[in-house]
Amino acid sequence: MKITIAGAGAMGSRFGLMLHNAGHEVVLVDGWKDHVEAIQKEGLKANFNGEEVIVKLPALLQSEVTESATSDLIILFTKAMQLEKMLNDLKPVIHEKTKVLCLLNGIGHEEVIEQFVPKENIFIGNTMWTAGMEGPGRVKLFGSGTVALKNLVDTDDAKKGALEIVEVLNSAGLNANYSENILYAIYKKACVNGTMNGLCTILLSNMYEFGSTTDAHMIVENIVKEFAEVAKNENIEINVSEIVEYIESNCYNCKTIGLHYPSMYQDLNKNNRLTEIDYINGAVVRKGEKYGVPTPYCAFLTALVHCKEQILGAK
Repeated sequence: MKITIAGAGAMGSRFGLMLHNAGHEVVLVDGWKDHVEAIQKEGLKANFNGEEVIVKLPALLQSEVTESATSDLIILFTKAMQLEKMLNDLKPVIHEKTKVLCLLNGIGHEEVIEQFVPKENIFIGNTMWTAGMEGPGRVKLFGSGTVALKNLVDTDDAKKGALEIVEVLNSAGLNANYSENILYAIYKKACVNGTMNGLCTILLSNMYEFGSTTDAHMIVENIVKEFAEVAKNENIEINVSEIVEYIESNCYNCKTIGLHYPSMYQDLNKNNRLTEIDYINGAVVRKGEKYGVPTPYCAFLTALVHCKEQILGAK
């Protein structure tokens, strides 16, 4: 299958590398010039579960995408605030049968995607894989993960397309599954991001270090409660205790992913980039205002991250 990875940062590079190794025609597309040029010149370099690998992958700046890169499947990994521009730049590769799988952090991205692709070609999901950016053209990939996805429109053809994507991802060992309850899965992932991303970014810690503090449980529980109250207004039931236990047993485990610094930490503290906080905790604040649900923890964390963005002059 011809696959375009839209947003070839740490996670996009992981999926691109694994899909390429499985024999698919993969093109990495990104807006970071140094990163793209490094891959073009020397290949994608990765610490892949302790093994140093170099993979030759086609890589393009999104501003230089042409019709020659026509795609059967676009997997979206761009930052949420860059989504509309990325899709606009990808217009040359989108044809009437191009499928788009959105694996972005946050909530509500399908509203943007619908401007470029018919609803029946849109698939939403999330991933629990992790990855880290170590510099232009170089990533760190460790541990294991999963992908859950579903078609946006409930038709037989759309479901068939979703199952085809699952098969493609599994051919690369990406542990994908079709989920009828994908909105729950998306909110579950959003709870993880809504706690670990912003908190580790502000506290300059990895997930294990944060989880080792005496107030970690209280803070995480209150943030998850706000996500759950908002989700309830969208007919999505979230068991707060189960989600908190999931975060604590997985994210704080130093033998698995606990030593990982979340993507928001990497964006702001390492690369001086603006964060996706408005599409995670900020999205909960906006939905809370809409539904009349108080969200003080999410509002405070969103404000803190914005303060830090301004102090660091992030772009």
